[in-house]
Amino acid sequence: MADLLDQGIASLAKSLARKEISSVELTKTYLSRIAAHNPGLNAYVTVTAEQALAQAATADAARARGTAGPWAGVPFAHKDIFCTQGVRTACGSRMLDNFIAPYDATVVERMRDAGLVMLGKTNMDEFAMGSSNETSWYGPVRNPWNTDLVPGGSSGGSAAAVAAHLCPAATATDTGGSIRQPASFCGLTGIKPTYGRVSRWGMIAFASSLDQAGVLTRSAEDAAILLQTMAGFDPRDSTSVDLPVPDYLAGLGQSLRGLRIGVPKQHFAQGLNPEVERLIRSALAEFERQGATLKEVSLDNSHLSVAAYYVIAPAEASANLSRYDGVRYGYRCDKPADLEDLYKRSRAEGFGAEVKRRIMVGTYALSAGFYDAYYIKAQKIRRLIKNDFDRAFSEVDVIMGPTSPHTAFALGSKSKDKDPVAMYLEDIYTIAVNLAGLPGLSIPAGLLNGLPVGLQIVGPNFAEDRLLNIAHQFQLATDWHTRTPGVAAASRGDR
Repeated sequence: MADLLDQGIASLAKSLARKEISSVELTKTYLSRIAAHNPGLNAYVTVTAEQALAQAATADAARARGTAGPWAGVPFAHKDIFCTQGVRTACGSRMLDNFIAPYDATVVERMRDAGLVMLGKTNMDEFAMGSSNETSWYGPVRNPWNTDLVPGGSSGGSAAAVAAHLCPAATATDTGGSIRQPASFCGLTGIKPTYGRVSRWGMIAFASSLDQAGVLTRSAEDAAILLQTMAGFDPRDSTSVDLPVPDYLAGLGQSLRGLRIGVPKQHFAQGLNPEVERLIRSALAEFERQGATLKEVSLDNSHLSVAAYYVIAPAEASANLSRYDGVRYGYRCDKPADLEDLYKRSRAEGFGAEVKRRIMVGTYALSAGFYDAYYIKAQKIRRLIKNDFDRAFSEVDVIMGPTSPHTAFALGSKSKDKDPVAMYLEDIYTIAVNLAGLPGLSIPAGLLNGLPVGLQIVGPNFAEDRLLNIAHQFQLATDWHTRTPGVAAASRGDR
């Protein structure tokens, strides 16, 4: 079974189709592995073993009848931000620790309808607020490459689970880099689609104009498979875009000859680890060998992205999280003296420090006398950032650079309670993509001192097919995406 754990969605589906293994057997293999290794990583907060085995049996029966879809029976995991009917959906927060979702999110529905088997729900920063997966009520997640390091956030649980072979793929969400940064830190392929490409219905909101669902996988091919399953118009989501979804798998065989790659000079400036830069430059040289050309571009307002984001995102969080008041659902304080006490203590006890910090910042930015000075100005900067990308894409097809200025850092080394700004700067290269609503993808581009380094690829609106093909061609020519972290290798007897 060990070699099965090295396979992704595409190869596992072939094994199931050839009857080399049943979905029930495969699911049991992953459940055993989760039981053995999740305690040391804390990647899962809920394991749905009984439900997974039932779904696997259903998939096996469908394959026996010849009615199964191509991916039926393949296990995966959901980030615990997607509502799953009958299963706790806590969003990494004490506030929702007792919340059992009464319905499935659209993403969950579409995965289920494709016959995929949900192994469980993965850990995350509380309400997706964080860049290290240290703000979760359920404790921090550890990076499988080195368990003293963070896996990135907020989708760190999904990233750690895939990297440690506790599942072949997982859903994730990205508000300011929360798919791409964990992908970089854990050596994975992670894609954030264009805003509106994937439905947000049933996905617990942090910042509604920035949040987008995506996937974390081991390869661009697997990312194409899952994105194909998730993407598409949803009338229940007012931000969902009614556009045809390309055949992402069919588009993976395109040559890169003539591809114009923009290299933003601001992403290769002070603050970037020189060795990370060397690996990224080496990756860019591989694209040149495949016939692409490089052109320096300027994203003049990118240095303002973090400041603008940390006004807009907290403002939207302040509005979205106002519903958690101890009355309707979620955490309620014990024996409140009156209604005001119920509100105050339920929110004070139910939310963690970082969530409270962002609610306060957001409420301040939206308050009378400060709305124009902060929120409106941040939105104007957002427009300038989008204009920078538009100008760049008039000259190039995609933009490439580092996903993060460095590799994964130590747990506790950048605690938000010590210096929140230091943690906020972790997303310096990714936030602008969310502010502009563009698709972004991170792929492994090398190892630095035994830790993964990620290359970020950004495209114009709805160019996910282009990004996936570019990533796939790179992965055909390199093997960085096949490298295995120490936790996964040692547990299988590899050396």
